[in-house]
Amino acid sequence: MISFVRGTVASVGATTAVVDVGGIGLELQCTPATLGDLRVGHAASLPATLVVREDSMTLYGFADADERSVFEILQTVTGVGPRLAQSLLSVLSPDALRVAVATEDLTALTRVPGVGRKGAQRLVLELKDRLGAPSGVVDLGRAAAATGPAWQGQVHAALVGLGWAPREADAAIEAVADDVADDADVATVLRAALRALDRA
Repeated sequence: MISFVRGTVASVGATTAVVDVGGIGLELQCTPATLGDLRVGHAASLPATLVVREDSMTLYGFADADERSVFEILQTVTGVGPRLAQSLLSVLSPDALRVAVATEDLTALTRVPGVGRKGAQRLVLELKDRLGAPSGVVDLGRAAAATGPAWQGQVHAALVGLGWAPREADAAIEAVADDVADDADVATVLRAALRALDRA
């Protein structure tokens, strides 16, 4: 079992990076975000996992241990293999994926190539209690608690995590703020905010 790869980045492509480890070039499949942090000629240490199939051995590299953990959990879902798991992480960060599953945001999940509505529903059903809480959302929610409703910081962070610009998240929160209570459920407010963004 390969747990990590450490060496000098030899090349970076559209979907892969090659890391020189003791004179051996190891090719890793990586998400665009992970590849974006690598620089040719610089040292890198990437958490990794080796996926063995009858006709291939593919090494996947990750930005951090959390991304690798989510990658492995995703593959326990019916119909999700390593390629689709990586596609999910290419479109949604681990925290954004946690938010999408927790709030049953099928729209966010179906933005991933290869995931239809039924696939998104299956992801929500099978992952509901397995991915854990989105760490960034929790931290931002606590920080914002003193300046607005209890849900405001969490909803804002969730929207940004799903790919919306901060100003778009602010506008969506403003659009729904008058219609929800200060102690409203975060998932309910997030769904309302997403509907407001879809209408915009």
